[in-house]
Formats: sequence, structure tokens, C-alpha cells
Amino acid sequence: MLFNSYGFILGYLPLVWGGFFLIARHSRKLAALWLAAASVFFYGWWNVKFVPLLLASIVLNYAVGYAIGHARDARSARHLLAGGIVADLALLGLFKYANFFVDSINDVLGLNIELAKIVLPLGISFFTFTQIAYLVDVFRGIAKEYDFIHYVLFVTYFPHLIAGPVLHHKQMMPQFASASIYRPQYSSMGIGLTLFTIGLAKKVLLADSFGEYADPVFAAAKDGFEPKFIMAWTGALAYTFQLYFDFSGYSDMAVGLSRMFGVQLPVNFNSPYKAWNVIEFWRRWHMTLSAFLRDYLYIPLGGNRLGPARRHVNLMITMLLGGLWHGANWTFVAWGGLHGLFLVVNHAWHALRRRFGFPPGEPAGAARTAGVLVTFFCVVIAWVMFRADSLASGLLIAKGCVGLSGLALSQKLEGVGEILRSHGVNTANALVFTGWFEGNAALNLLGGVKITFLALTGFLLIWGFPNSQTLVLPECRKDHRVLSHPRFMFWLALTSGCMAAVALSSISKISAFLYYQF
Repeated sequence: MLFNSYGFILGYLPLVWGGFFLIARHSRKLAALWLAAASVFFYGWWNVKFVPLLLASIVLNYAVGYAIGHARDARSARHLLAGGIVADLALLGLFKYANFFVDSINDVLGLNIELAKIVLPLGISFFTFTQIAYLVDVFRGIAKEYDFIHYVLFVTYFPHLIAGPVLHHKQMMPQFASASIYRPQYSSMGIGLTLFTIGLAKKVLLADSFGEYADPVFAAAKDGFEPKFIMAWTGALAYTFQLYFDFSGYSDMAVGLSRMFGVQLPVNFNSPYKAWNVIEFWRRWHMTLSAFLRDYLYIPLGGNRLGPARRHVNLMITMLLGGLWHGANWTFVAWGGLHGLFLVVNHAWHALRRRFGFPPGEPAGAARTAGVLVTFFCVVIAWVMFRADSLASGLLIAKGCVGLSGLALSQKLEGVGEILRSHGVNTANALVFTGWFEGNAALNLLGGVKITFLALTGFLLIWGFPNSQTLVLPECRKDHRVLSHPRFMFWLALTSGCMAAVALSSISKISAFLYYQF
């Protein structure tokens, strides 16, 4: 069941929302149980055979967490923590990476080891990371509540279960224990519904439209086609915008859905393409995953406490493993490695500035614009590797983006080639007139006008407007007086209503969110 499906919007959500507050009139415990059961049903809708796996993981981690919290001494607690984490990682490794490692060994050593194809359970990365954080927090004395129903709800809570945000025990348990969430709050309902609508519009109207341009380019590269400059950038930018609006849309919908129940989820997405360097980018993109990798991997490795060289090694390890977390493919490792390299260069640049008496700070004016453009270029090239089916096809598109594959222009401009050749310029394969999209039927059918309009819309929304949480969430717009003005609120409500009508009427085909596959 997808957030952007009629079944979810018109069936599941009203039933679960109404049932929750109706039951809460009589018993908060039963209402929490209803919401947990509904969340398990939501998960089982995808593939019911993985429900026992999810429940077994919950029971195991709850038991280990309880044992850690009641251990007689620190040594016993440490052993229990290590055992719990090893069990979680073993489960994740078996389902997510077993086929990948066997295939890699076969490729490198020329072997033919056969392993039955293991199907990846949906959301296993998210519920595993959530529970590893829980075990560590219990060991550190941060997590202390052991209500089992609340724990099940904490792990399975449907707005975050499939694609995040990655939650912490201490963020959610006090909310589940609070009496206020068991009474319908119509202001929260309005806020949640508005944010959900904006997220739905991003997904249905923008992300899916950009996907129609990204998919043909990456499919062609998968078949060995070498796209030239314009086609390569069409694919790279289309995927860059598709992923932005897809993940941003999902994050809005998750936070909005939770607000309808009176529960606040952490903001997970904060205009990352406005970042002026890669360090800032990672403070804005998938914020809860970045925090998890920092707190539970980078800092335990030593962080920046062991000198610059060790800090750079720790950054590379963290980003490589972060890349591998996204999927069992060398393309994700390459993507993580690129971002690790960007971060190392970024930190080295800051260190050089400090040495010459220019402490790094938030730039302004032209320096800021230049920083945003350089960061955006790096991020786009890295997304190419992230999206590609293989390293080889990713390199083909990256090669086209930097101009090494030449330029293809419209056939109507063939006269330009004749003029150049008449002046002795040998264009050879560097300049061809096979059409802007080089005869790719899927792209030619869609036409250049639509992609130009979409790209301009994307640029305007990303860089020209405040993000959706700043527009909608009271805690985010409190510093912007104009956004709290009644007239603005009226227009926001009116616009949201129009967006809801358009988005709902545009759900012609149901497409999964990109982060569901991670």
C-alpha cells in the first residue's frame, strides 16, 4: 500500500485515524495497540510472509534491550549489546547483501557459486537501524521505558516504517505515553493534511514526471549506448530532480500523516540543493540517517578526535558504508566513495583557510552562489552513479556530462556543421545532428518543451521558495512573520485544496517511492 494510492488515502487512512480516536475514548492502551496492529497490517499489505520476520526482529531487540537495561554490570550489558547488534547486522547482511557478495566473489575469482535468490524484505534497513539505535541508547542509559506495545508501535509506526525517518526511542516514547495524542487535535489535523497534500503533489505531479525523462537515458546507457552532452545532462538532471521531489514528497507525507495523529516526527529534509558545500548538504539531506551515521559509526570510529588523517579515513569509511546501506551494488559504493571524497576535500579546504587566517563560515553573495553551483554539480555527478544499473553505464553518462562523448544537435541545425566544415573544422563524431535526444523514441515523444517547463519549475521551486515545512509547520515558520499572517494562511489553505484536487485526479498509475527500495 502506497501513500499515493486511492486505497491508502480513501480507505486505510480514514479507517485507522477514526478507529484510533474512537478507541482512545475508552482506552489509550487499546488505541496504541490498534495503531500498532494497523501498522503491521500496512507492512503486511506488501508481502505478508515478511511479517513474522519483522515481529521476530522486534521481539528479539526488545528482549535484548530489556536485558541490557537490567544487566548486573557494565560488562554483561556490553556483551548483550554486542550480541544484539551482531544479530541485527547478520539479519540485514543475509537478506540484503548475501547475493551481492556471492556474485562479487564469482566475478572476481571466476567461480560459479550458486545461492538461491533472496528477496529483500521491505524496510529492513530502516527497522534494523532504528532498533540498533535503540540498543545503543539503552546501553547509554538514554532509553529507559519498556512498555512493549509502545515499543512495537515505535518500530512499526506506519508513517516511518518503510522509508524513514530513522527514529530514536527517546523521541517517540514520551509522545506515545502522552494523553494529548489520544484526543483529536484539529489544528494538528489541518497542519498534517496540508503537508501531506504538498508531499502528494510533489510525488505525483513532479517526481513521476521527471522520472519519464530520467528512465530512458539510464535504460539506454544500460544497453551500452553512449549519450552525448545534452542527452546525458537531460538524464542526470531529470533524476536529480526526480529524487529530490520524490524523497521530499515522501518526507512531507510521513511528517504530515503523523501530525494527523498528533505525533511529531523529526524533519528529514531541509532544502539540500541550497547547500553551499557538501558538509552542509549532508546536514540537509536525509537528516536522520546522516545523524545516525555520525552518532553510531563516525564518532565511535574516532570522529575528528584522532587528527586530520584519521578523520579523513573515518569519513571515507562512514560514507562507503552509508553508500552500501542504500543497496547491494557497487554503484552505491561508488556514490558513497564520491561523497566521502567530496567531504575530505571540503574539510581540507576549511583547514587550509584556517591556516591562512580565514575561518570558514556561511558565505554570502557571489561566494555563496558559486558554492551552491559547485556543490550542485558534484551532487548531480554522484547521483548518476547512484541511479545507474552498473558502474559501466554510470561512467557512460558521466562521460557524456563532461563533454567527452561529443554533442548532438537538432537536425534543423545541420547547416551549422556545413559552415564549420567549410572553414576546415573537423567535427567528426564530436558534433552530430541526430536530434537533441539522439533518436531516443521515448524522449522524442515527450518532447523538449515539457522537459524545459519541468526543469524551470524545478529550479524555481527548489531555489526560489521556502521549503514545505517552513511554509506549514508552526515551529518552522515562527521566525518568518509573513508566513504566519492570516492572509498567507488563507492562500496556503486555498492552494493546498487546489493541489489536492489536481494531485488526486492525477493518480493515473501508482508508482513506488524511490527510497522504498533501500
